[in-house]
Amino acid sequence: MGDEWTAIAKVYDPLKAGSIDGTDDRPHDRGVQRAMLAKYKPRKAQLDGDPDCTLFVSRLNPDTDERSLLKAFQKYGDIVTVTVVRDIVTGFSKCYGFVEFKKEKSAIRARQDAHEDVVDERVLFVDWEFSRSLPGWVPRRLGGGFGGQKESGQLRFGGRDRPFKKPINLHHKGSYQPRDVRGYADNEDRHKHRDRYDEGRRDKDRYQSRDRDKDRERDSRDKERERDTYRDRDRDRDKDRDRDTYRDRDRDRDKDRDRDRDKDRDRDRDKDRDRYRDRDRVKEWIKNEKDEDREKDERRKDRGGRY
Repeated sequence: MGDEWTAIAKVYDPLKAGSIDGTDDRPHDRGVQRAMLAKYKPRKAQLDGDPDCTLFVSRLNPDTDERSLLKAFQKYGDIVTVTVVRDIVTGFSKCYGFVEFKKEKSAIRARQDAHEDVVDERVLFVDWEFSRSLPGWVPRRLGGGFGGQKESGQLRFGGRDRPFKKPINLHHKGSYQPRDVRGYADNEDRHKHRDRYDEGRRDKDRYQSRDRDKDRERDSRDKERERDTYRDRDRDRDKDRDRDTYRDRDRDRDKDRDRDRDKDRDRDRDKDRDRYRDRDRVKEWIKNEKDEDREKDERRKDRGGRY
């Protein structure tokens, strides 16, 4: 970075790109070490146009193709080529590409205006193509690059996405104070930093302990709620079982009642049948008796009144 501090790197240095203010003198992650040892050469087959007229476009939608990029960038000027980088095996988009303009002023305008435009529901990141325009460039896949996610623990500074922060002990004229190997100007600065670090760590431990207590209480409440839920389910299941039992009993009782009613009905019917049968028998007997008396009377008349 030299004596003059700038937020955007003019020469790519993996060691400085790994530092938030560009002042580190030791690599803080393995990616920086890998980038420092890397020997990168851009592929001529992929980029062979004018680097001053070529833009790097990333954070694309996986479905975005060259036609969509051309439609989004052609309003800034005449375009020479549009490329979406794809996996050589699967053919799927790697979600970044390059746009080469015919004139440099068109590229400058597109870099300024197209940055953070929305294409296919994705917010674009637009910057210069650095592989040929920034000395010492190392791409992200080799541990370099710019930007990155906080979760990865491998942020890279000095680019448009994450510019360098101003060093704390920077002179007003723009030159650095002498620093020891860890970046501290003197022992007092080191002790202040250590005290702030210890205080921050104590606060962090306190908050973590409080968070753990909250998590335990939340887990306990969740377990109790789950236990109550299962208890309610068992209670409802027992109620349903008792209800079914009573319903079965009532059903059996109704069946028995219907069966007894049918039996009584059959019994009454049999009695009535026997009664009618006896009545018919009596009627027949009476009729037979009358017939016999009539025959006797006729026989007596025939004998002249003698028996």
